[in-house]
Amino acid sequence: MHVFRRRRLVIAIVGAGLVLIVLAAVGLVGLLRGPAKTSQPEQPAPTASALPVVPTDQPQPVLETSSPELFARSVAHALFDWDTRQDAGLADWAQVLVDVADAEETAAVAADVRDYLPGAEMWQRLATYGTRQWLDVDSVTVPAAWATALEQAAAGQIPQGAAALTVVGTRHRAGTWDTEVMRTERQVSFTVFVVCPGQESCTVLRLSKLDHPLE
Repeated sequence: MHVFRRRRLVIAIVGAGLVLIVLAAVGLVGLLRGPAKTSQPEQPAPTASALPVVPTDQPQPVLETSSPELFARSVAHALFDWDTRQDAGLADWAQVLVDVADAEETAAVAADVRDYLPGAEMWQRLATYGTRQWLDVDSVTVPAAWATALEQAAAGQIPQGAAALTVVGTRHRAGTWDTEVMRTERQVSFTVFVVCPGQESCTVLRLSKLDHPLE
């Protein structure tokens, strides 16, 4: 029974993997998406006597900046950094991202964000183990295919200041069964489509499917 209950915890932490919707066109004709990649399986993290410090335990506003890279990094953390032990619910973690969605893409971005987060039922299961998640960002780069998209797009089809940035990082999850900490980690990649008009703060256009970034 002890082994069975422990196995349920691991399944709860790992089984709520983030599955994103298929990349939408965002009205950008000629936007090319990279070939599908096989998601790397969850791997048990090395045993540690103490957890690393999780970046945040409450929803934090996305950084207001005109820098596409800094904005994409902040969006990435807002997508992946959450903590079921706090009073904040799913809607609270999602709202900080909806708040920085492009005005014409708010509904689409909201749908993308919901697919990054666990569903309501899974959130409750994860909460029973005090599950928290965070992302270590390894790189943020402009995919080569973005230049092709810009070349193929007709005049006016891509908003002024639009950019695509592919984020690669390691997603961590941790939860507690009795007094024992259980952890998993795996590499993730995705593309954030943003608009950074001049000196104004960037906004989110869309998010790619997890592990199917623009390349």
